[in-house]
Amino acid sequence: MRQTNRLYISFVVLLALVLAVGCSSVGSLRIGTQAGWRAVPEILSRIVPPQFPDRDYVVTDFGAVADGRTDSRPAFAKAIDQCNAAGGGRVVVPAGRYQIDGPIHLKSNVNLHLKDGACLKFSSNPADYLPVVLTRWEGTELFNYSPLVYVYQATNVAITGKGTLDGNGKACFATWEQIQAQTVKRSRDQNETEVPVSRRIFGEGYYARPNFVQFFGCKNVLVEGVTLVDAPFWVTHFVGCKNVTVRGIRIDSLNGNSDGVDPESTVDMLIEDCDFHCEDDAVAIKSGRDHDAWRLGQPSENIIVRRCKIRTNKSGLCVGSEMGGGARNIFWENCDIEECVNGLYFKGNADRGGVVEDVWVRNIRIGHAAKSAVNATCNYNGAYRGGKHDPLFQRISIANMKIGKTDREGIMFDGRPELPMRQIRFTNVAFEKEGMPSRFVNCDDVVLKNVRVGGQLQPERPASTR
Repeated sequence: MRQTNRLYISFVVLLALVLAVGCSSVGSLRIGTQAGWRAVPEILSRIVPPQFPDRDYVVTDFGAVADGRTDSRPAFAKAIDQCNAAGGGRVVVPAGRYQIDGPIHLKSNVNLHLKDGACLKFSSNPADYLPVVLTRWEGTELFNYSPLVYVYQATNVAITGKGTLDGNGKACFATWEQIQAQTVKRSRDQNETEVPVSRRIFGEGYYARPNFVQFFGCKNVLVEGVTLVDAPFWVTHFVGCKNVTVRGIRIDSLNGNSDGVDPESTVDMLIEDCDFHCEDDAVAIKSGRDHDAWRLGQPSENIIVRRCKIRTNKSGLCVGSEMGGGARNIFWENCDIEECVNGLYFKGNADRGGVVEDVWVRNIRIGHAAKSAVNATCNYNGAYRGGKHDPLFQRISIANMKIGKTDREGIMFDGRPELPMRQIRFTNVAFEKEGMPSRFVNCDDVVLKNVRVGGQLQPERPASTR
């Protein structure tokens, strides 16, 4: 009996060792397979668009006039208030052009539904967007002009339909990019010195361009079908939200910093079937800047982007640069990037820190990249506040990409010697032409499997310089 027990114990120990070795081996190879994609069904099971009672509140019944001149904002506010007070439903905007002199503030259980042919044109008078509201501006919490559509701590809220939101940015707000330097400095200094948020008052006298559409601290969000044009700044911005669906929207805005969709410290988000024509990054995943990000400590995570078409003057699918809170479990697939500077862009620096990990990319086509198809840098804009917070990029897997042409390096990974990028995998990637050979600087454990340039197979283990 003792001999049998000893044999049994020995067998259990041996089995445990085998499993440990096996698991270790699987763990080291996991990034090179499609294992991460198995998490997607579970994530999608939690991303459920909100439902609304079958009640309509038509804005023209509350005094809205579709003549393109009369201020219809008061009528929209009345319809939203009544819809919210009754427990929810749709605030319906019939076809026509509506002048909106100031922000629309949505509330819980309200679906703002724009019928085909409806257009909301927002005023260009900054005073219309006062009083200031709590917002995040370039990753820093502060009080600023209200976003044109602002939703604060709402549950079950949506913007849907085939209509258009016109930010009228060129008329005023977008021009502030040229005169905002002191405003930018003040916001970053207050972040760095941890001035209480309640004392970070901007608005009148400053030039912080408001976001076009911002959901702040919301749950169960849907944005579907609408077109957004001429944005004053970032087009759609989701701050600290949970359970978000962005589906089938069209963005056409070439003003400065017209990011398309910016999830920031947001969890469980699906972005699909969207059409981006924007000046800045089409999708930019963020998690706050510097001290604010570290204080709040909320990464963006469980974000799926699929079946999107992109034309941009900057980059297509991005993480950063305001990423101090980190980003993880990011899935990009089946997207077409016709024109860009960088196709996929990961950007951080040693002032901002943050961990970016478990990024899974597959089935991406890039027509022309003015720089690189994939660019990852830990030295974005340099470190000018001491450089004491190295970012970490790890476990990035990219498979099944086709690239027409890059003007610079096909792939560029630029890490830091203090904390190299690690566990980078490329599988089945084909470049027709690249301007310069791919480079890896301060990177560990990089594998290229069936990566070809002009048909020529690239080394599986590329050298990384220090």
